[in-house]
Amino acid sequence: MRVLVTGATGYIGGRLIPRLLEAGHTVRVLVRDTDPIRGRPWERDVEVVRGDLLKPLTLGPAVTGVDAAYYLVHSMYGGDGFAARDRRAAGNFVAACDAARQGGGAGPMHVVYLGGLMPEQEKVHSDHLKSRAETGRVLADGMPGRVTEFRAGPIIGSGSASFEMVRYLTERLPVMVTPRWIYTRVQPIAVRDVLSYLSAALDAGPQGVVDIGGEVLTFKQMMLGVAEARGLWRLIVATPFLAPRLAARWVGLVTPIPNALAVPLVAGVTQDLVADPARSRALFPDIEPIAYDEAVRLALSKIRSGAVETRWSDAPVDADVERVIEDREGLARDQRNTSTDVPAEYVFRAVCSIGGTRGYYTFGWAWWLRGVFDRMIGGPGLRRGRRHPTDLREGDALDFWRVEQVRAPRAGDPDALPGLLRLRAEMKLPGLAWLQWEVEPRGGKTLLRQSALFEPRGLPGTLYWYLLLPAHGQIFPRMLRALEGEARKLWGIDQEREIKIHRDKTRREERRRPEAGGPEDGS
Repeated sequence: MRVLVTGATGYIGGRLIPRLLEAGHTVRVLVRDTDPIRGRPWERDVEVVRGDLLKPLTLGPAVTGVDAAYYLVHSMYGGDGFAARDRRAAGNFVAACDAARQGGGAGPMHVVYLGGLMPEQEKVHSDHLKSRAETGRVLADGMPGRVTEFRAGPIIGSGSASFEMVRYLTERLPVMVTPRWIYTRVQPIAVRDVLSYLSAALDAGPQGVVDIGGEVLTFKQMMLGVAEARGLWRLIVATPFLAPRLAARWVGLVTPIPNALAVPLVAGVTQDLVADPARSRALFPDIEPIAYDEAVRLALSKIRSGAVETRWSDAPVDADVERVIEDREGLARDQRNTSTDVPAEYVFRAVCSIGGTRGYYTFGWAWWLRGVFDRMIGGPGLRRGRRHPTDLREGDALDFWRVEQVRAPRAGDPDALPGLLRLRAEMKLPGLAWLQWEVEPRGGKTLLRQSALFEPRGLPGTLYWYLLLPAHGQIFPRMLRALEGEARKLWGIDQEREIKIHRDKTRREERRRPEAGGPEDGS
């Protein structure tokens, strides 16, 4: 079949595409921007259509001429208002499919949607689950008889949001005081089983709502299962005094899951989420969900070997997002982005001029103080300076950093990697730290990403990182603006130089020119 996949850069979509290709299907992906799929193993094996589910006029080329479509998108990462955005997106998708069919071009006859299990109680506490169910209703009502809606509980796999939340809570907190909802029953399912159901749906045809899930566990049993797999002793004490929203904020602090995602995830497990697997067993008898312990073992194995196929945070970050804070497999990141009209070569020159006598463009006293403290505890401090005021080579010492990687941007080459300067900290720290900048020409502008990266060593390292975040919030935005200002100054100097060269050249040509009205042969 010719199959459309929305959410291709997300956790499930990125894993489903290679399986569809392996089964012989022709795959089309709908993406807002082509950059996030660059470098993916399947990049050159799919049809790519640019569009946005919140912009109806962009959807026609994506849905026209496909036999089936996977709807694998949601707006939770966008924070408040995600339910309204999800409703609009689903409505736009239905309208585009109808327009394709009415216009004489074939539209999808089968839409496969991945939603969430619903609690048995009539009143649903979770806005997240309400939104997932509402999206399913919008699709089913708009395309009656043409939708399969799989409803799944927490998905267990390397890089999934649910698993990372459970894993980080278990690994970082030897003793946990938790809300009483840790005794609610949930039905987790391995990501490989979810992908098996999604893939098999094409042959089964539209089936309406289908619950899928593995064994029934409490949330506490899920955490203890991870602890056992990791060989950790953990004490979990439940209390009725810890409100779900407060617990969600704690999850956002201790784990890499941001509050925008942690709050709806936690709210979703305050009620029993148990599947009725009768239909899934009848429709897909060849799929037998693996046990939770096996799913955890496989996920941890993938993480240890560095073979994580996709992650919950793989969805692209817009360039105008001011700050991204996350923790990927134990590597914390505080990233800031800015966009400028200054050409990439000047932005990169400004970045490569950092440190030494020039300093770090802002809060010079704070960097000096950090250098003094580093010298006091046996580190190199800021005294080493740099080899050259503007040129950097890999392996150079730069104050209390070491140049780990440097790569200039290549303007005009759409396949080129972004320019990169990565500095590895040699100061005394409870972990490993890097400071890096990426400079990428994009659409006539230059995108500058500045990231502080930290791999903590135990609990002291984790506390060090979170204690520094407020300081990052003051220093790094100003540093980014100062770098852009320095790049603009360098660009202006070159422009003035070019104007002067052009003016001098014009004057020389005018001097050599014969006087007006004189003989052309010069006699």
